[in-house]
Amino acid sequence: MYDSGHITEIESLKSLMEHEKLLRPTSEINHMILRNNANENEMLKGILHSQKDYVVDYRVIQQPGPELGNKVQHLPVDDAVIDALMEIQIKKLYKFQEESVKTILHGKDVVVIAPTASGKTEAFCIPVLHKIFEELSHFGSPKSKIRGKRKIFAIFVYPTKALARDQLAKISQLAEPLGIYVNIFDGDITSKQRDFILSSPPEIIITNFDVLHYHLLNRTKFSYLISDARFLIVDEAHIYTGVFGANVHYIIRRLERTSKNKKLQIIAASATLPNAEAFCMSLFGRKMDIVYGKGRRGKINFVILFPSLHSRRSLMIDLVRQMATSNHKTIAFNKSHLGSELLAFYLSKQGLRIKVHRAGLLPTERKIVEQSFRNGELMVISATPTLELGIDIGDIDAIVSDIVPINRLIQRVGRAARSGQEGYAFLALGNDPISQYYKSHPDDYLADQELAYTDPSNPFVAEYQVLAMACDRPILMTESSAILNTIERLTSKGLLHLLNGKFIPDFKKAISILRDFSIRGIGNGTDILFSGKLIGERSLPQALEELHDNAVYFLSGKRYQVKKLHFDPKNQRRPYAELVRIPDDYPYYTKPVVDEWPNVLNTYEQKRTIGIEVKYCSLKIQKRVLGYSNIEIGQEVAKGSKVMLENPIEFEFITKGLVFRAPRPVNTLKDAEDEQYVEMSGYHASEHVIIEGSTMITGGASQDLGGISLGSSGLIFIYDGTIGGNGASRALYDKFENGLERSLRILTECSCKTESGCPRCTYSYRCGNNNEYLHKIAAIEVLKRVSEREETHIEDIMNIDRPLV
Repeated sequence: MYDSGHITEIESLKSLMEHEKLLRPTSEINHMILRNNANENEMLKGILHSQKDYVVDYRVIQQPGPELGNKVQHLPVDDAVIDALMEIQIKKLYKFQEESVKTILHGKDVVVIAPTASGKTEAFCIPVLHKIFEELSHFGSPKSKIRGKRKIFAIFVYPTKALARDQLAKISQLAEPLGIYVNIFDGDITSKQRDFILSSPPEIIITNFDVLHYHLLNRTKFSYLISDARFLIVDEAHIYTGVFGANVHYIIRRLERTSKNKKLQIIAASATLPNAEAFCMSLFGRKMDIVYGKGRRGKINFVILFPSLHSRRSLMIDLVRQMATSNHKTIAFNKSHLGSELLAFYLSKQGLRIKVHRAGLLPTERKIVEQSFRNGELMVISATPTLELGIDIGDIDAIVSDIVPINRLIQRVGRAARSGQEGYAFLALGNDPISQYYKSHPDDYLADQELAYTDPSNPFVAEYQVLAMACDRPILMTESSAILNTIERLTSKGLLHLLNGKFIPDFKKAISILRDFSIRGIGNGTDILFSGKLIGERSLPQALEELHDNAVYFLSGKRYQVKKLHFDPKNQRRPYAELVRIPDDYPYYTKPVVDEWPNVLNTYEQKRTIGIEVKYCSLKIQKRVLGYSNIEIGQEVAKGSKVMLENPIEFEFITKGLVFRAPRPVNTLKDAEDEQYVEMSGYHASEHVIIEGSTMITGGASQDLGGISLGSSGLIFIYDGTIGGNGASRALYDKFENGLERSLRILTECSCKTESGCPRCTYSYRCGNNNEYLHKIAAIEVLKRVSEREETHIEDIMNIDRPLV
């Protein structure tokens, strides 16, 4: 309006921007600064007064340290354990540590929930070390070289090899003065190290669930050694969600089956787990006692910003650059691979030295990044959630994060200012529906907790894991009742057969099927090759959308183009993509054009939410990557026409999801020139806003969801984007009413006037049709009719015929 002459005075423009909540009034920002005693912080004042962003909230997070307990001499543990603690200057425990020690010593299964760097390791190590020391003492002095047969007493499991190595030193420091030895057993150790461990096992082994799965399956000597274990310690328990968690559930069951002990005591720990009781029951299959710790060191300046006059990426770039130029070591978190790569790409172009840390990079590449940051050679990392874990990468001063649930943000913030220095945490909202909502309702953001979810009933995980279970040890008829349906499917495929009351596997067939199975994702991954060398990998089905022929793919801040994707769904061979480099001045990256079609296989549950009948189902999703659009570097939208692939990629997978029929937007259709277009576009917009707007209600699960609206039928499907299902759609099904209510508020509170809406209400950056076509007014009427309790019904929706294209 200013550029076109409708506003002639700068002050009038500023007044309008404040009225429209594009900028916060200077007086309100100054009040925030004064309230938080930040008058002397010129850098922070400059950010708050940037005149580019709406300052949603600024507060100082400063808590007292964790509540202190008694001196270590009062612990009910052996004097040798107390001496070992005193030796490393641990003279008092925190109260939660003391509670954890006592509960574990009573033989209870425990999950310890406490902030990052608050002492969780000591909370579970002390009682486990005491129990091991006590047992070893029966053989004489544990420090004596001559003692009874050595065996593994405890298995410590970490989600990554890097974190396991990081924790080895801390655990060894406590254990070795007691004559208790600790070692790592994973895929990175040498054959000499492996042979030494097998011949002279430590009392504590540190490993991961991938290793446990492999060795149980192949009945190795290591699998025999771990059958002696009394304790299973699972750190960073919140990582084991979705498909990964479903696999871990079965691996723990398999570990218990082969255990020589009556009961394997399970101890878990996490920095964040709001629904600890329910989640641990799903993951571990047993009730856990919960011990909570709270408090942190260091002062954190926490700012929520909404990018009014530029994009979220531009906001994050500005924040990272200002932190780095002020000599603050910074981690910038993005939820997606592409987001982290683009941030590094743009900042590199501005001359800032920055590296990417994410899944899909080779472990050696990630280790170099971690080491460079730890020793101060590197000041900035662009990361996905890979660095949320407690791996030691040295002091961190600042966190810049895109939108994640508050408890995950607190975990990220927990990485900053650990040494007691002043720290910074910036939450960069974006031009998306949930950011628009939180801009107006910041208190809701602070209240919306991420709930961990996993679904052990995933039928595909069950088939692989029950087959692996039979390979571990034949399954007795007496233990088969809970998994009978899975056993029947495996028997019908000739993979199991019944002999003398036991289900025996066909080992040759079973091992060939399980060889390429990854417990972190179902089915084959896709290798990424450059000049014949493996440089990364990506899971299906996401790989097909990112690595189709001619796709531009980002890896470690560099751009490549896919020369050829080698993928044949009928062939068991692992897919791979060949990459070539593209010029630095190439102006585009790509976004796939995707067509999807659902078929309902069976219904698990159904209910009526307000007036809407909604079903939770097993679905078969047929996906076709038809082509791609070119996105201009520096932009977020497609430029020019779509490029269609000569041979579209077809893939189908079975998953879980919900389906409902939306009410018809009758009033909007009355004045429409093309009723069918308006109706279809209204349902499409409704699908988008329900998925995007319910993000935090479902614990950030929208990243794991896909959606399909079927033309003018009113049928809307929202499904798990992972083969077999991951629990995300179930989280939405359970809170469907809240999701519908919030979606309507997002649409009605957005001030845009365009027919299709905008990125802050109806658009989805993941839409396979590039947000074509959407109708905001029709979507508002659809959701208003829902809120007014208009009833809808779902008829028979089994085997919906797909129209010919």
